[in-house]
Amino acid sequence: MSQINIMGGPGLAEAEPWYDQARRPALLALLRLLARRDYAFTTATPATHARVLKRPTRRVATALRDVLGWSLPFDRALLDAEMVEALEAAGAVRALPDGRLAPTLRVSNVGEQLYFHSAYPTTAQDAVFLGPDSHRFARWIAQNRNPGARRVLDYGAGAGVGGISAASAIADAHLTLADINPKALFLSSINAEHAGIAHDAVQVREPQELTGLFDLIVTHPPFMIDADRRAYRDGGELYGAQLSLNWVMQGVKLLAPGGQLILHTGVSIVDGRDVLLDGLRSRWSGDALTLHYAELDPDIFSEDLDQPGYEEVERIAAVGLVVSRSGAA
Repeated sequence: MSQINIMGGPGLAEAEPWYDQARRPALLALLRLLARRDYAFTTATPATHARVLKRPTRRVATALRDVLGWSLPFDRALLDAEMVEALEAAGAVRALPDGRLAPTLRVSNVGEQLYFHSAYPTTAQDAVFLGPDSHRFARWIAQNRNPGARRVLDYGAGAGVGGISAASAIADAHLTLADINPKALFLSSINAEHAGIAHDAVQVREPQELTGLFDLIVTHPPFMIDADRRAYRDGGELYGAQLSLNWVMQGVKLLAPGGQLILHTGVSIVDGRDVLLDGLRSRWSGDALTLHYAELDPDIFSEDLDQPGYEEVERIAAVGLVVSRSGAA
């Protein structure tokens, strides 16, 4: 079902109990158990998560959603033996000094699919991202994808939401998951296998390192100004839009005739100007490509405007882009 091809140099990964190929069958078994029990959780922004956890009733888990959603510690007796055994076998929990257990992963749903991603707080350099943006990304893909696509690339895959959302609606699709983060590739590959999608996973630093052509490329680049330079969050220069610009310009070169690149990201609005759209206009060329660009939400992550680097930014908007190459797929 999956093939892992590590093309990059040394990985970013630090020790995690679940980050072990030997755990893969147990992690898959845990997702299947959760699906059978109709588990569901919608992940909020980190700011919302922090506010909820400040409540005095949110110190210790009282239900499974508190454990795998809100990342709260729990007493072993809270859950039945089958669930505790599944969590421990997968490395999804660790023992605390007081005898309680704490989750090392979160599980959230986007649409009908369940996804592993990093436990809260996502402060590590190689945290695996999934959040409210993932839902908007999946909807943008559903609205714009070409149902005739077969070769699908999810670049900057994170938990794999974009690629899995795209490939799950396409008969006989083959998905390539690509990311700089080996932890993201590990979890997104498990998420894709659970979804029943044929796929491979490739570690690369940027799209131009990939070979071959794709009928559909989906990507959700990091877009924040992040002083900690976290891979899943830091979008680089241009007020956080540099990676989005680079990935589009490199990605269109990987499109097969008739192919599409679908991007969802955030962009800083400075003095009324969309800095990503300005950058695309200044570098765009080629009659074989058409571009559709839309502002999807005018104001997201407003709490980050208080952070260094945002002094000239008046708002952060969620945007979507569809690039189409002419010719038959």
